[in-house]
Amino acid sequence: MKDNQPGLAKELVELPFWGTKADFIDRSRGHGRAEVRSVRVRSVRPSEPLTGFPSARQAIMVVRERATLRGEQLGDPEVVFAITSLPRKDASPRALAGMLRGHWCIENGLHYVRDVTFDEDRSRIRTGSGPRVMASLRNLAIAIHRLNGEKNIASATRKCCRVNRMAFARLCARAAKPAA
Repeated sequence: MKDNQPGLAKELVELPFWGTKADFIDRSRGHGRAEVRSVRVRSVRPSEPLTGFPSARQAIMVVRERATLRGEQLGDPEVVFAITSLPRKDASPRALAGMLRGHWCIENGLHYVRDVTFDEDRSRIRTGSGPRVMASLRNLAIAIHRLNGEKNIASATRKCCRVNRMAFARLCARAAKPAA
């Protein structure tokens, strides 16, 4: 949870029975770092709903700790809270950890590219259906580059700008290939 819900954040921090033992621990290594995510899950009873979120069924606390592969701590542990309307029988702590990781894949793979490569936040298109159309076109451009095996969307976009026919050729190449 970002700081855009300060009231909810305060309620989640103050929930009793978080406990000290993690319900699930996820360890990963990559990019010269080791990361440990401890996931704690607490049921939210209908008799004690969270303000503004009456359908919340579980509250989630994730403590992230990062270190170098040599074991040197990288900053303080980060504590993140989330809520879900899924009951425990439908979403175990392991499944919730996977869902949260999946969210960051979308954030890093799409939103970051739109924010940084296409500088979407500074777009001056603000009226009518313009913002929605431009977002769709940006998503289409990202999808075409990814379908063509590009890892660096910024570099692929610059190539297409330098070679005018490249973008059209890439689009036609994808249209000619049968779906897998």
